[in-house]
Amino acid sequence: METIYIQEFLLLILLVKILAAASIASILARFGRFKKLLFLDERSLRQRLTFGLWVGLPLLCGAGLRVILKYQPPDLGLEGAVLAGVLGGHVAGMAAGGLASLPALLSGELLSLPVMLAAGAMGGLARRIAPRKDDIWHFSPFLDLNLYRWFRQRFGYPRGDWQMFFFLTLIVLEAGRIHLGRAFPGQLFFLFNGAATILIAICLTTIACVALPITIWKNVRNELLLDEQNRLLIQARLDALTAQINPHFLFNTLNSITSLVRSDPEMARQVIFRLSSILRRLLKKHENFSTLQEEMSFIDDYLSIEVVRFGAEKLRIVKEIDEETLLLLVPSMLLQPIVENSIRHGLSPRLEGGVIHIRSSRQDGRLLLEVRDNGVGFPQSRLQQVDGKGIGIRNVQERLRVLYGSDFSLQIESPSAGGTSIQIEIPPLPN
Repeated sequence: METIYIQEFLLLILLVKILAAASIASILARFGRFKKLLFLDERSLRQRLTFGLWVGLPLLCGAGLRVILKYQPPDLGLEGAVLAGVLGGHVAGMAAGGLASLPALLSGELLSLPVMLAAGAMGGLARRIAPRKDDIWHFSPFLDLNLYRWFRQRFGYPRGDWQMFFFLTLIVLEAGRIHLGRAFPGQLFFLFNGAATILIAICLTTIACVALPITIWKNVRNELLLDEQNRLLIQARLDALTAQINPHFLFNTLNSITSLVRSDPEMARQVIFRLSSILRRLLKKHENFSTLQEEMSFIDDYLSIEVVRFGAEKLRIVKEIDEETLLLLVPSMLLQPIVENSIRHGLSPRLEGGVIHIRSSRQDGRLLLEVRDNGVGFPQSRLQQVDGKGIGIRNVQERLRVLYGSDFSLQIESPSAGGTSIQIEIPPLPN
């Protein structure tokens, strides 16, 4: 009866030990600095030592609880040393193992230090011989999956061999600790009561205490990889959309220059000079956002070309810009395509030209932008077709959707009296 009670008590300790390993892994995954070190492909010596310290400190606390309070489950020194070694190299593993052994060493367990250092070194060896570093993240806490994967991939797939090697390494380390602990009583901490079933449970617990943190951190790693892929995708889409705007603007401007070369060479020279200033500014800018003040400065450069082309008496610009909005961040090249559309489709068909109003204001904490002209406008029957069909407007809508999701508004209005108004509402971003 007493033997059964002891076995049940050991099984309970092993279960709590697994839960402690999972809890520590989850807590460490919340620290940004630890995640940065964990997912580096290559680490300097200092970074490997730092990673070992990150893993070693919880191991130190767990071993301290065992020594001081005689509470055995938090002692994860062997498992933590192997884990630090396989993820960070032998330097990280030995650093973590050295920290984990300090409480036991101070309490007279003299074999603790060499065993923990050996465990960290074995973890580093396992990392070194892994066919690919990514294979480490596929180590599973489930015995049946490991065996199935090994048999399935045994021929022609080195990952299965490495998985089985690491699996057996953990068993050998745990069995070696038990053997040394029994040979030198009081010199090394171990769990065992002589029953074969308990020995198997102890070895499986050691495997689980290494594999569960790997699985938890693998999920965090996958989330970070997905976030990075989404970020790169968004950046690629923004780059493509910006590249779509610039040739569109350049094509229209070059057409204007072509029409002026023979009729007014001096005016063509002025337009070319202003265009070169705009292109130099575009080549220097790589940010997705700029201040509204910078955007208005760009619009002024652009409109100076159009004023030269149309004549100051035919193209008038009225700006009503709230000074409080000038330092707010807006998507780069946001207003230029809209102003360009107003000129090309609204004012160009009118012989007498017209006026473009550009307004900015803040309302209910949001930034409101409006570009309105008194051009020919659009019939109500075509207004729905115009929304999002032109290159400029479609581009603006897509960029706003990429940057703000659904948290923006773009409305196109064309009253029966003529003219077109495009209103944009976005959340303000302080500079």
